[in-house]
Amino acid sequence: MTSHPPAAPAAPAAPAVPAAPVADLFAADGRLKAVPRRAARREALLAHLAATLFETGRTYRESEVNEALKGVHEDFPALRRYLVTGGFLSRTKDGAAYRRQQWTGTSGGAIPAVA
Repeated sequence: MTSHPPAAPAAPAAPAVPAAPVADLFAADGRLKAVPRRAARREALLAHLAATLFETGRTYRESEVNEALKGVHEDFPALRRYLVTGGFLSRTKDGAAYRRQQWTGTSGGAIPAVA
């Protein structure tokens, strides 16, 4: 009979952070049904859109941002504004260039500048 070394203590379990699923916000064709009114749901949606539509470190022209958002919802100006005020995208003062930001989870309503 062989003896086994004692098992290492298990690492403490990380607290479960409920992820707000956004799949139910989209129709079968991939378009957004509606922009959520609740801030937490809207932030989850914006995080999803930023991560799936925009690359970190790349500069986008406003027309490119508009085209990406038009594919998701007809009210693309509102989505663009939410992405900027929520800190997911930054833009230049003239609104001509946008960049995806590393979102920290706080929105201050300020519009961060790219350049």
